[in-house]
Amino acid sequence: MEKIAPNKVVAISYELHVDDGESGKTFREKVSPSAPFHFLFGTGHVLPALEAAIEGKSAGDRFEVFIDFEHGYGDYDDSKKVILPKANFKEDGKKNKDLLRVGKVIPMQDDKGNHLRGEITKIDYRGVHMDFNPPLAGFDLYFTGQIVSVRDADPEEIAHGHVHGPGGHHH
Repeated sequence: MEKIAPNKVVAISYELHVDDGESGKTFREKVSPSAPFHFLFGTGHVLPALEAAIEGKSAGDRFEVFIDFEHGYGDYDDSKKVILPKANFKEDGKKNKDLLRVGKVIPMQDDKGNHLRGEITKIDYRGVHMDFNPPLAGFDLYFTGQIVSVRDADPEEIAHGHVHGPGGHHH
């Protein structure tokens, strides 16, 4: 039976709970075995602590891992909240009402070309208030789940650094 190791395509189902610091663990996300999460092991697309918890496991094995915020998505950083001019969000000189909505997540790039995920938290006379913190920044994470499948990655998947086909990236 295939064991999880670098350059293996892994599919997992899981439940993720976060500790909100007040009421204890609260439910956050569930990925079912019928539509598992696929990733290329060892490429940095998954939290290192989660990869460490499942390395060497095979399809059918269960896992449980607690990841504190420092080893997860880091602490919440107020400096990652910014106000951008509304003019930055115009298309062809017109206001884009579909884009400018509180709660909308917009993929962006910084001045170095790094991809960022920005969520609109407020829109007012000062501009568009955006938060570039990861959604789970500052939270401790608790995963329980099962390995659904493990297979060798195709040479093209290894070269591209991600999974292709069902459950993965399509070119």
